[in-house]
This record gives sequence, structure tokens and C-alpha cells, in this order.
Amino acid sequence: MGIFDWKHWIVILVVVVLVFGTKKLKNLGTDVGESIKGFRKAMNDDEKPAEPTATPGQPVQPAQPVNPQAAQPVSAPHTIDVQAQKVEEPARKDS
Repeated sequence: MGIFDWKHWIVILVVVVLVFGTKKLKNLGTDVGESIKGFRKAMNDDEKPAEPTATPGQPVQPAQPVNPQAAQPVSAPHTIDVQAQKVEEPARKDS
């Protein structure tokens, strides 16, 4: 007999339906189906080669740098010289 008996599975199914209700189970099934469809679509999109946006007769322009200062050479490093000082803790009022 064991857990794989068909009678046990029917009892488990009835208990699950009573606990969660048919509406929640329907919504759960719909959500799982949509997520599987989205996953398959994403996998198929990754397998397709990227389509070029420019026509073959036109030259492709290089992308502009995000930070124009990064393309310029650095003349001198910028540093800040400071001296560390000990900070006195305020006296506690409750002592």
C-alpha cells in the first residue's frame, strides 16, 4: 500500500482543495503557467541573434562616452591632506 496508492492521493487532493480553496488553486495554476511562458519567451529571445539597427549601407557611429572627463588625461592627482584628531566623548548625564 504505501504513499503511491491512488486512494491516498485522492485524500491528499481533497485536503488541499479544502485548505486552499478552488479559487486560490486556480490563481496559483494561472500564475505558474504565465511564469513558465515568460521563462520560455526569455530563453527564446536569448537564443536569437541581435538584429542590427542600421542598414548595411550606412556607417555605424561610435557611442559617446558617458563621462567626457574620463577620456581626457589626468594632469595631476587630487589629494586632500588632513590630520586626524581625537574626538572627546560627551559626558553622560545619567552618571
